[in-house]
Amino acid sequence: MKILLVEDNERLSAFIRDRLAEEGHTLNMAANGQDGLNLAAQGPHDVIIVDRMLPGELQGLEVIQQLRQGGNSAPILILSALADVDERIRGLKAGGDDYLPKPFAFGELMARIEVLARRGSSAQAAPEATELSVHDLRIDLRTHKITRAGKAITLRPREFRLLEYLMRNAGQIVTRAMLLENVWEYDFDPETNVIDVQVSKLRNKIDAGFDKPLLRTIRTVGYMLTADD
Repeated sequence: MKILLVEDNERLSAFIRDRLAEEGHTLNMAANGQDGLNLAAQGPHDVIIVDRMLPGELQGLEVIQQLRQGGNSAPILILSALADVDERIRGLKAGGDDYLPKPFAFGELMARIEVLARRGSSAQAAPEATELSVHDLRIDLRTHKITRAGKAITLRPREFRLLEYLMRNAGQIVTRAMLLENVWEYDFDPETNVIDVQVSKLRNKIDAGFDKPLLRTIRTVGYMLTADD
């Protein structure tokens, strides 16, 4: 993999460089935001790692925003000593794909890099799907038309986003935290039961009156959309 690291801590940068080299990867390094943007413009990278706090005029989030505004779609991992929820939210909304608080273990850094690289290569390898289906449940992402066994189903916008996310992750357990981040975007108190209420409403619309239930509750963990018994 070819990786870009924008990090002003020389010792940390050298450590990451050496460990990535041992894994057979190439690392370009920049110690400030402007140099990072310049390196990013010189060629594609499989993953870009950006420190949240950088010297100079361009902070990490501004670097990420400029990358996205310039059309750079490479997966971005944010490193930061600022680990509270609000800072993670700001990083993700700025265009980051993942957020790793400092200090961290190299094994976790490597695992996150590999996941982001796979996600990026998958996105480039195949065009975005316009229809999703699980068993006899289908949604058209262009028209927002939902049917089950040919019967039309009407959903509210939040219910549609919830169903789309569940269908994109069909057959996998989706936790409440995953729904909070990807469907609600942290805009409500996670201690409330709003997720359970919305899932219950969605279940009534897509499962009620049909022989096979698709939306399952995985006790104490989350939910799964699947046709498997």
